[in-house]
Amino acid sequence: MKPRSSRNKTIQLSVEEKSYFGKKILKESSSYTERKIENQVLCGDSIKVLPQLPKEFIDLVVTDPPYNMTKIYAGEKFSKTNAEEYELWLRSWIEPLIPLLKPNASLYVCTEWQCSSIVEKVLRDYFYVRNRITWEREKGRGAQHNWKNAAEDIWFCTVSNDYYFNADAVRLKRKVIAPYRHVNGDPKDWADEGDEKFRLTAPSNLWTDISVPFWSMPENTEHPTQKPEKLIAKLILASSKEGDFVFDPFLGSGTTAVTAKKLSRRFAGIEREKDYALLALKRLQTAEKYPEIQGFKDGCFWERNTRPL
Repeated sequence: MKPRSSRNKTIQLSVEEKSYFGKKILKESSSYTERKIENQVLCGDSIKVLPQLPKEFIDLVVTDPPYNMTKIYAGEKFSKTNAEEYELWLRSWIEPLIPLLKPNASLYVCTEWQCSSIVEKVLRDYFYVRNRITWEREKGRGAQHNWKNAAEDIWFCTVSNDYYFNADAVRLKRKVIAPYRHVNGDPKDWADEGDEKFRLTAPSNLWTDISVPFWSMPENTEHPTQKPEKLIAKLILASSKEGDFVFDPFLGSGTTAVTAKKLSRRFAGIEREKDYALLALKRLQTAEKYPEIQGFKDGCFWERNTRPL
């Protein structure tokens, strides 16, 4: 095997680590308590596990379920199907999830344009749909006969009209191109920081500041649809408080759990593929030593390709 570049930070598991973390996975059981699953990675099928979980323990769901496209996950194939079958599959895990949610809980469900309308339709049957976030996913191949697909959606929902949302926690720090001043010369809605001028802007539903993990980033794994920690951090900070319980029924390589841990939230996640569950556990261990989130510092998010001071 060709040796990796010294700059390649992609997280991998040795044989010894697979054995070590394999002993720490929470396996399927006939019943669980909130205390038993807190800060744990469950290895199993969400549709089977969800009915066994305690009622009304979740403050926030952040999840990235398989999209309606053919994809290989750790050697297992998820096949594209028709809209009706995909809708039934969505309902098969959303319905058992509902009893687990607190009355003031929020949900964020990731998707992409081809199945976004189906996801919205299903979510509207059970929740209040508050918004659709669209984020620029700059990776992707160009096409000769279509537009390059460079964006994905996240549907924001709540169980009721009583929900938590903190816009101040997710402000974006942007460089000021035209620094207007008041009549007295003071900065108008911006701050002078030496050679740079910045403005804290209110969060919108269009995000262009996200970098998809790549090989030189320490959060990168070999999961084919890994979401960036910065992306998930925005959702967690906006819709939960420290100590709240964040849950992901499709944990993948662990981004939701890792980000929740870094932001002092309780967490749990379910992942069917053992190799990804092991990666999640390794990332959770690493987060204890490296709690930083790329692009987030001093209580605000920075534009892509700008480095926090």
